[in-house]
Amino acid sequence: MVLSNQLTPGMTVSVGDKLYRVESSVKVTTPKGAPFIKTKLRELDTEKVIEKNFKLGQTVKDVALAEKKLEFLYLEGKDYLFLDIGNLEQVLVSPPIIANKAEYLREGVEIKASFYGDTIFSVELPQFLELMVAKIDGGAVVNGTKIAVLETGAKIEVPSFIEVGDIVKIDTRTDEYVQRM
Repeated sequence: MVLSNQLTPGMTVSVGDKLYRVESSVKVTTPKGAPFIKTKLRELDTEKVIEKNFKLGQTVKDVALAEKKLEFLYLEGKDYLFLDIGNLEQVLVSPPIIANKAEYLREGVEIKASFYGDTIFSVELPQFLELMVAKIDGGAVVNGTKIAVLETGAKIEVPSFIEVGDIVKIDTRTDEYVQRM
């Protein structure tokens, strides 16, 4: 448990029966009435942001999420099958959790997953991945770049000298080409 005035962005808290990540926390003082803590909380399940006020000094249940390394194996139905590198157990992850990160998944890619108990709330790709160019879209060069389709299906802009079969380094956070390998 923590006090409401100890809430900081990035903390994970339990309010009611839901888990939230603290996005912002500000102490508000008013000329009339008691001061309070105004927070913005992002629900881990739905990514919905809510505003919630706490009394100054009110106790809030903080939650520690466990991080585990998972290795992508393959798509099983609509879910993604991963291997927990720590205990060698298989873990199914639903599509809403993977979201747009799926376009960079291929066999052997390691991710970091945040767990609370047995439930996964978020996954994080490595910042850089090396992937092969499978196809060049249309071949039209605009401003010295063209669109390449990677082996995973992701489409990115690459310099005009990149060809099919080249291995390129991609920044998964910005979806940008970094260099040819």
